[in-house]
This record gives sequence, structure tokens and C-alpha cells, in this order.
Amino acid sequence: MLRNFDRHDGELYADRVRLTDIAAAVGTPCYVYSRGAIERNFQALSSAFEDYPHLICYSVKANSNIAVLNVLARLGSGFDIVSGGELERVLRAGGDPAKIVFSGVGKTKREIEQALEVGIRCIDVESTAELRRVNALAARAQIKAPVAIRVNPDIDAKTHPYIATGLRETKFGIPMEDAQAAYELAVDMSHIDVHGIAAHIGSQITDTTPYTEALDRLLRLVEDLEDVGIPIENVDIGGGLGVRYHDEQVPDPKRFVSALIAAMRGRGFDLPLIIEPGRSIVGDAGVLLTTVEYVKSTDTKNFAVVDAGMNDLIRPALYNAWQDIVPLVAERDTKRNRYDVVGPVCETADVLGKDRELDVVEGDLLAVCTAGAYGWVLSSNYNSRPRPPEVMVDGEQFYLIRHRETIEELCAAESILPD
Repeated sequence: MLRNFDRHDGELYADRVRLTDIAAAVGTPCYVYSRGAIERNFQALSSAFEDYPHLICYSVKANSNIAVLNVLARLGSGFDIVSGGELERVLRAGGDPAKIVFSGVGKTKREIEQALEVGIRCIDVESTAELRRVNALAARAQIKAPVAIRVNPDIDAKTHPYIATGLRETKFGIPMEDAQAAYELAVDMSHIDVHGIAAHIGSQITDTTPYTEALDRLLRLVEDLEDVGIPIENVDIGGGLGVRYHDEQVPDPKRFVSALIAAMRGRGFDLPLIIEPGRSIVGDAGVLLTTVEYVKSTDTKNFAVVDAGMNDLIRPALYNAWQDIVPLVAERDTKRNRYDVVGPVCETADVLGKDRELDVVEGDLLAVCTAGAYGWVLSSNYNSRPRPPEVMVDGEQFYLIRHRETIEELCAAESILPD
């Protein structure tokens, strides 16, 4: 279930580092990532393309720590961003602007200006209003803006409704029936350079079929555009490939990529493909470490109260997501009980896992697995709780790549009214 996380003599390791040593050094809760796992996931996806032209643009929103981005930049990854802040992070991590695509429905004027100033590869335009804004800002800068039209293919990705982005009723992209008109508008604009076509149908997708269906719809539109003299240079099919949290069956990179290439060639195309993986690169490369503060029992429930809460990992509360929870040290030879693993936040929703079979006492260390994606990036300071540190394991070494926030940092931006 996890890459580069294994047990040796009953203790859980990340690569060649005991997780108990990390917990002792930086405290809990804390996030731990394996550099080796990130690299293996990226390389498996890249090698699956073989000689087919492609660009992998890691989806920064999955995990935006600058050290994580730097590991990927060193591998030659491109990046998919959705804000000016993510753009700045990629640049600080050594990312190549010419490999950056900018998605998102609400790009501000300043964010578009930033993207044009640094020379990113492409802006994925999601409305005709945005198209007009990009054209005006490019005119002001006296350049041509590279754009792709993000099309909404109205495909059900069979995923959680909060992360399904390719259906007609969502805010994302331009409806398929309006896309050709948007392209015709774009090519008539003096400061727009049309590069490609893009779509993104959702996240935590466990089947290749929605991708191939979406790709088929995009390619039919590409054919229509070519018929009216609008050539398309590349196809961006987005990201969203899932990982195994519990019992999901997820296609391996080779099968996923082969399905995309077969769909392209099945319609007679060899256009370069852009994909935007996030979760599938970092999801199983990370864990959240936490300490059992109390064991509490009632007539109906056993609770393991831990020091990590929904402010640290909101996925279970937000999506009813299931993530495995395991002890760092092999369990005792005593009877297991069923526990709800709950945090200290003042919300009933503050549950990391329900009805988990565990043998725990106060002070035990646990790992919430497959926490490398949409963990720290969705964290908050609710209940005035400082956000946890992040650690990167590299072989036999580990490095603090974000320190634990302090109360002083939480309060630094605030002030009281004058007398």
C-alpha cells in the first residue's frame, strides 16, 4: 500500500530511517515523505510513455512543499499550477517556466501577468471572459499569450462529487458545445496564440475508461477544429489518477498510459500528450505520524484520542475518506479492540478513522498512511493549532523541510485596536 515504507524487526521505516526516530526528533503530529517513493512514482509514469511525445506536469496542489517540488524539478518534471502562489513555489524550487501550465477558473489579473512575465508554457483558459482578459493583458505587455482551451467533456469519473470536475454542472472548463466558438474567438484575437486543448475530469479515478472517453470527445473536437483551419499542437488530458487507500484497484502506470496512447492512435493522432498527475506521484509517498494521548471507553465506543486532528488532515472529515492507521512499533500480544481514532479539535467530525482494530495505550505512535497528497496542503489553524512540520527522508538521512508553526507565527499578522 505504501512505497518505501516497510517493517524491520517490528518497526516501521521510511526507506532506511525508523519513523520512531523522526517522531522523537521533531515531535508529533508530523508529515513524513520518502524521496525515493516520489522518484519511483514519477519515473514509472515517465517510462511508461517510452518514445511517445509527452510532458508530465506534476499537479502542485497535491503537495506544494518546495522540497517536494525540487525533487520533481530535478527529474525534469513540468508543473500544473492553479495560483500565483503555486507559480512562485515552482520557481523557487527550480522549476522550468517553459514546463508550467496554469489551470483554474478564477485567475486574477496579477496572476495572469505573473505567468506571462516569467514565460510559462501555457494558460489553460476556462471561459471566454478569461480569454478576453488574457488577450488584453498580453496586449498591454506587447506579447502573445500561449493558451489552451479547457473543455468540459461532461464525463462522469465515478469519484467523490467534491472532486469530480468534468461534469456539465461543475464550474470547470467550457462546455463541449461551446468550445469551437471559443477557439474561433481565440484565433481572431491579436495577442492570443492557441497551442492546445485541455480537460480535467476529476481526482482519485480508479479506472482508465473515463479518461479514454474524455480523450475521444476531445479528439473529435480536434478534428472539427482542423476542418475549419484551427490546428491543435497538443492534448492535455489532466490528472486525477487514484491511489490505493483501502481496497481500490488502480491501473498501473503502464496500463494507464497505454490506454491513452491507444485512444490517440485509434483516431489517427500522434499529438503530444500532457498529463497532470498529483496524488499518484506523492500520495503513497507520505504518512502522518501521531501520538495517542488518551484511551477512552464508553458503553458503546472505544476512542483513541491522538494529537493529530482534522486541522492537520481534513480528508476523512471532508470526503469521508478512508486511510489506513497502523502502529509504528509492532503490536503487543494482547487483544485488539475497535477504536475510533479521533483528534483534539472541537468538532464531532474530527475523526481520522472509525472502527479500527488496534491494540493501543497512551503514548503509542501511529501512522496515518497514504498521506502524501492533500494532507498538509489542506491543513488549517482551526482551534489556533499550529500546523505540523514536514520531513523528507532521503535514504539513511532525514531533513526537516518545514518547521512546526509556533503560536508567535500564528499571531504575528494580527493586531488589537488602538486605545
